[in-house]
Amino acid sequence: MTSHESTSTSTAYRSLGTTGPSVFPLGLGCMGMSALYGDADRAESLATIHAALNAGVTLLDTGDFYGMGHNELLIGEALRTAPAAAREKALTSVKFGALRTVEGGFTGYDGRPEAVKNFLAYSLQRLGRDHIDIYRIARVDPAVPIEETVGAIAEAVEAGHVRHIGLSEVGADTLRRAAAVAPIADLQIEYSLISRGVEEEILPTSRELGIGITAYGVLSRGLISGHFTRERELAPNDFRGMSPRFQGDNLDRNLDLVDALRKVADAKGVSVAQTAIAWVLSRGEDIVPLVGARSRERLGEALGALEIHLSPADLAAIEEAVPVGSAAGERYPAAQMAHLDSEH
Repeated sequence: MTSHESTSTSTAYRSLGTTGPSVFPLGLGCMGMSALYGDADRAESLATIHAALNAGVTLLDTGDFYGMGHNELLIGEALRTAPAAAREKALTSVKFGALRTVEGGFTGYDGRPEAVKNFLAYSLQRLGRDHIDIYRIARVDPAVPIEETVGAIAEAVEAGHVRHIGLSEVGADTLRRAAAVAPIADLQIEYSLISRGVEEEILPTSRELGIGITAYGVLSRGLISGHFTRERELAPNDFRGMSPRFQGDNLDRNLDLVDALRKVADAKGVSVAQTAIAWVLSRGEDIVPLVGARSRERLGEALGALEIHLSPADLAAIEEAVPVGSAAGERYPAAQMAHLDSEH
């Protein structure tokens, strides 16, 4: 279904492209359990992963650089201690390639074939798995042709260490070049009511090539969740403090959009977060939103989006509340925007 006239969602599985796996319609993004959003509660993180698996969630998304391996170790522990039936259904989606410093800084990306093999070896060890279900470089390495990076992942597929190849934050031309090398299951890219650039060229190209979308940032890092307030003080280790959309007048303008969206949500008797997630689900059955829930409470709220029916009138009201291009500020600081092949 790619029509946006009306949608009613359910727990029916969605396929990640024509060659990828079938997954529960929401995936769990685990980054915030280890890094970038301030301190996290380890016990609650493990309980949240278990609750997600018990609810039927199959796709667990991470990056080997989230907490310098901490997130993969956390997922590995959660899978080891989960019921066998849930563990066997779980699929791991891993990003690699980011280069870090001891202080937590980012210094670039490494997509060389020998680096791919090295990153993969460490990830398999930390996860405690003999394969990764979907493997992707986090950002294109400008010094290495995407064909070489994808080719190295394809070799890992042939060896049985990886099941499917993914991409992250790449533009339409790079999508085509990568897909000419090997089958691509999905593109992971930011997609939300206030981040809709993907609709112009990238999403149509993905559909043409039979590549699915795993949409992250569906709540824009909590900004459009309905829970973020103007008065909220962010911790020093919360990267949102450097995000343009969370700063000054931009924050005020963006929260005005949330207030408008809240009126639509209230009229339906659902939460703002559920409305925003349901909207992403409505964009097509080839799209799987990743929710970054760090607690069982937030996970439960997100799962409730699967029960929401959005009528044509609802969709019109949502888009009137949050018009295309209405967000104030870029989605990343300028230095990080420069790494986004999808924005070039």
